Amino acid sequence: MSKSQIVDEAAPFVRGAEKVLAEPKRSGHASRPPGEKSLAASPGTWFVWAGIGAFFIFLFGIISSVLVDSFGKPWFRTWLPENFTLSWYQSAWDKFDMTHIIGVTLIVGFSVVVISVLIGVPASYVLARSNFPLKRLVMVLFLLPILIPPITFGIPLATVMYNFGLGRTLIAVILVNLVPSVPFVIITMTPFIEQINPSIENAARMCGANMRQVFVRVLAPLLVPGILAAGILVLVRTVGMFELTFLVSGPSSDTLVVAIYRAMTSAGGSEARQLVSAMGVVYTVMMLVILVIALRFINPTQLVAQVKESRDE
Repeated sequence: MSKSQIVDEAAPFVRGAEKVLAEPKRSGHASRPPGEKSLAASPGTWFVWAGIGAFFIFLFGIISSVLVDSFGKPWFRTWLPENFTLSWYQSAWDKFDMTHIIGVTLIVGFSVVVISVLIGVPASYVLARSNFPLKRLVMVLFLLPILIPPITFGIPLATVMYNFGLGRTLIAVILVNLVPSVPFVIITMTPFIEQINPSIENAARMCGANMRQVFVRVLAPLLVPGILAAGILVLVRTVGMFELTFLVSGPSSDTLVVAIYRAMTSAGGSEARQLVSAMGVVYTVMMLVILVIALRFINPTQLVAQVKESRDE
């Protein structure tokens, strides 16, 4: 076959290819280059984003209404209060002795954190470094105070506290909050310790270190990120714990969240709404301060990285 015949037979295919290339590209998955994603989101994606947007709109509405209400005087039929004042905060601070309540809240929170860490970290180390037949059952038992509603075991706990004469005391508030906090530290720290290479401890023992020196000088620096994370979470949980604290607290041992409830229900709810809103704003600010401090010193993304580095070494 001559060269001219080959060109004549290939000419229709060349013209067809030119037509295909000249046609405008149709929209669709087949017309997109490999690896390029479509800009049009699926209905499921739009539904998820709509739900997230609605959640934040409602959250912003609730927080803003409480915030404006705590400064407003009066506020009945208008979009905004007629006047703004700080008198509600002053009244709430004086009437409910907010200095004492905030002090009690901080004492309970930090006491629970310290005791939970002192008990939970050694217990989690024992669980992480030992294998025994009922280990899974023990871990499930530690999960129960975290998973089940606090009121289910709070009533028997409160009964025990009152039988021992500890009802309405600060000690009772601390003890009942330890019941879910200690297992929480154990559940949080056990996987963290399991990821640390045991050869680091063996090397320290070969150099003559005893168990206390291994734990204090070798493990403690590696466990600091996990301990801080668990402590901050326990602090937030304790400050916000209502059921257990309410069952055993009294006028001198109420935390802030319980004091807000008592202000709402005192004398048949006759307290001014703005007073309760002011206390709610103080509680929200306290929680935000705790979270800001936590995020300042703890980066959750660094916890796994630091454990991974220690394991690789």
